[in-house]
Amino acid sequence: MKWKDWDTNIKVRLVGEFFVSLLFWMFFPFMAIYFSDELGKETAGILLVLSQVVGVVTNLVGGYCADKYGRKKMMVISAWGQAATFIVFVIANSPWLDSPILTFIAFSVLGLFGSLYWPASHAMIADVVEEKDRTEVFAVFYTSMNLSVVFGPVLGSIFFFSYRFELMIACLIFSAILAVVLAKYTRETNPVKKEILEQVGPDKKWHEAVWEQLKDYRVIASDKLFLLFILAGILVAQTFMQMDLLLAVYLTEKVPEQTLIAIGNWDLKLTGEKVFGYLISLNGLMVALCTVWMAKWMNRFKEGRVFILSALLYGVSMLVFGGTTMMWVLFAAMVIFTTAELMVVGIQESFISKLAPEDMRGQYFAAAGLRFTIGRTIAPISIPLTMWIGFDNTFYLLFVLAVVSAGIYYVMFRAFDKKVKTSPAAETKAKPALS
Repeated sequence: MKWKDWDTNIKVRLVGEFFVSLLFWMFFPFMAIYFSDELGKETAGILLVLSQVVGVVTNLVGGYCADKYGRKKMMVISAWGQAATFIVFVIANSPWLDSPILTFIAFSVLGLFGSLYWPASHAMIADVVEEKDRTEVFAVFYTSMNLSVVFGPVLGSIFFFSYRFELMIACLIFSAILAVVLAKYTRETNPVKKEILEQVGPDKKWHEAVWEQLKDYRVIASDKLFLLFILAGILVAQTFMQMDLLLAVYLTEKVPEQTLIAIGNWDLKLTGEKVFGYLISLNGLMVALCTVWMAKWMNRFKEGRVFILSALLYGVSMLVFGGTTMMWVLFAAMVIFTTAELMVVGIQESFISKLAPEDMRGQYFAAAGLRFTIGRTIAPISIPLTMWIGFDNTFYLLFVLAVVSAGIYYVMFRAFDKKVKTSPAAETKAKPALS
């Protein structure tokens, strides 16, 4: 699909969202460091958990709102909401006021509006792009996002700690520009409004929509294999969710200033905060460059072995991160960490579709998201854990959780293979995934 054939809605959003995402990644990875320094690790961990709980509830509502009220309307409202939130960010980090609590409130509200924005954003792409071209368009948006991850944290390691007030002003300006552009240059794409309202229900309240989605999660209790898959996913999520939590705090506190490159009399020295920014950028660069290649390569192997090895690599990366303060070893640990991430990117959805009955795939995919929502909610506890048991033991604990996750994957895939061998219907649907 050529650029000239793209819908104007998509062109406008791709450019606008890239710059907003770039600015977002200039401050987001460093928020755990900021809250830990300003509020203490214990308070920061508790508050970050609470902010994730708010995000979980909002995620359940986002899709409902996009269907009932329209894609464009929800995106414009969310964009203006984010701009207004950045006003609070600017005030709370200004030369006249330094308020970590106000910053936390703004940070949580920003996540709330983001949870309302992205379901509508994805739905709009599905509305205006033909099915045969959707994968390509989503891939372009995914690549754009990862490019912002490459450059954002490196720039953020400079601007966040030294020019936070100016950075927040830039975020405010670009968020407002995005809201204006969305309102002026995009159109509503919500298809066949009548049918949508019949499905959603014109008188249905938001809490009724949340309750219906929660009821869909009953599939977990009735499918033991799926329950094991969710449990293993939640445990391993405690490792990869630490990228902007535990790793941020650890690198800032423990990693001394080191020389990255030295040429003659010139050298580039990095503090712990800047090392963290470079590590996040390395992760984004690897994801942007290697996702498609890794997905094709992993398709050659049994799914069970891929999931198990990925969990173990996550565990190994935690041990390496926690066992060194040497910059180049930390970069090696991030390569291991990102390899574990890339291994399962291409096969997760396909395996969920194998577990799910054909008439319940929507429910299964929705419930599978609990791996990330619950995992993301629990993950901030690692920050106060460093106070209670120390950094070393916290990294050891994450390693153990990753190994336990690999063990659960092993048990689950063994049971799945038995199911495939003993069920004629299952055998036509899926081949053994482990043995």
